[in-house]
Amino acid sequence: MTPRIIGGKKSRSTQAAERFFKERRIEYQLVDIGRDAPSAGELDRIASQCGGFEALIDTESASYRKRGMQYMEFDAREELLADPTLLRIPVLRTDKGAAVQPTREDLERLTTK
Repeated sequence: MTPRIIGGKKSRSTQAAERFFKERRIEYQLVDIGRDAPSAGELDRIASQCGGFEALIDTESASYRKRGMQYMEFDAREELLADPTLLRIPVLRTDKGAAVQPTREDLERLTTK
């Protein structure tokens, strides 16, 4: 599986993940969260490998604050499917697993052969 970065083109964290792959000449796929939302199945797989849906919600995002979610009870899966901008980015998916806001160690662990 080609490594897949789900993120935002303007996100510095996403750009750092892209730079990691470019420096090592590793082919990857970038999915811009602003244009293409993860499917329900893909979101389920990511959540199962990254600590659940609650771990995927970016509680510091503008969308989270704007909607007043800090004062609400909500189903994290349902909210992520309805508004993918709540996803903590970047998310890296490979055949070895997934990581949310991956560190350099995560990037190396998930991409080494």
